[in-house]
Amino acid sequence: MADIPWADEFPGAIIITDLTGKIIYLNRQAARQEGGDELLGQQLEDCHSEKSRQKIKEIMESKKPNVYTIEKLGQKKLIYQTVWTKKGEVAGLLELSLPIPFELPHFVRD
Repeated sequence: MADIPWADEFPGAIIITDLTGKIIYLNRQAARQEGGDELLGQQLEDCHSEKSRQKIKEIMESKKPNVYTIEKLGQKKLIYQTVWTKKGEVAGLLELSLPIPFELPHFVRD
């Protein structure tokens, strides 16, 4: 995958796989959080439980994102997992892990 300069400084973790589940990109934050650049070329499923593997399969088949929040090591995060496409065809999985405040404002705009 091409170098994405802005993503290296992005405060959240970005992980991108190809159609086979091979990790083809991770930014610096993802490398710090998930085990380093050695993950490039590895299978995403090798890092996940069977339940998580099923969820990833479901996302890929349905093309619907999986969105939730977690708390880990005192930090609340928004997790956004979805397919990414190339020329309209599913090309793999994209996962964003964004640090968010514990108290998050919510606005309804018309």
